[in-house]
Amino acid sequence: MERTASAVWKGGLKDGTGAISSQSGVLNETQYSFSTRFENGIGTNPEELIAAAHAGCFTMALSGQLTGANLTPESLETKASVKLEKTDDGFKITAIHLTTLAKVPGASQEAFDTAAQNAKNGCPISRLFKGNTEITLDAKLV
Repeated sequence: MERTASAVWKGGLKDGTGAISSQSGVLNETQYSFSTRFENGIGTNPEELIAAAHAGCFTMALSGQLTGANLTPESLETKASVKLEKTDDGFKITAIHLTTLAKVPGASQEAFDTAAQNAKNGCPISRLFKGNTEITLDAKLV
């Protein structure tokens, strides 16, 4: 399986603008710029897209882990927070924090915690950042 996306940038770093598009068309010339990345401009940015990808990836992995334990989630809601910091080597994503609220009828706290940790460690986006970025998880069974 291979997925694609593209980006176009016009102009200098601070005064230029770009557009991101995805193969599926969900992103179609979606605007991004210096102000959307480092300030509060309107549009998207790479870190926001990584956060969305990680939230989606982890949540699907958690569903898979729970299903494998014969538990059917009623709902799983995940927020991912990506921290971008300037380091001596330049800007770097230094941390990603996942926060999940789950409704899983019949799940014990232990089974849920095991599934959540396995999903955090095993989802492809987590694995992409493993060893390079701190990934933390706050998963609550409600």
